[in-house]
Amino acid sequence: MLKTILSISGKPGLYKLISQGRNMLIVESVGADKRRMPVYGSDKVISLGDIAMYTDAEEVPLGEVLEAVKKKENGGTVTLDYRKASAAELHAFMAEVLPNYDRDRVHSSDIKKLIQWYNLLAESGETEFVDEKADETAE
Repeated sequence: MLKTILSISGKPGLYKLISQGRNMLIVESVGADKRRMPVYGSDKVISLGDIAMYTDAEEVPLGEVLEAVKKKENGGTVTLDYRKASAAELHAFMAEVLPNYDRDRVHSSDIKKLIQWYNLLAESGETEFVDEKADETAE
């Protein structure tokens, strides 16, 4: 699911991949307005499926981190107001979600972005963060 959700540098929010054209992508904003727009090769685009969080051992895929946030918040949006929270509150939240996260390389701004993205996805009904089929084949 996260492979089709994109973050575009310089544009707020998240976008869902709708189709691919020649030298461009057609994306739709995740959220209330569902606005569609073209994204060109000059824009820096990254799939949420390609993002990972640093831990003391290895990197953890963003999908697993979002799944841990969903479990902590019982499927609802995050109650912590990331805009007004202090750095200590943000790091305490992150320690609950991912206890062994790398405290040196994961900054407060990263935690704010994680909460913002999770809330956007949860509010739009996109709550399948880990591909079930991939989990079954890994066992």
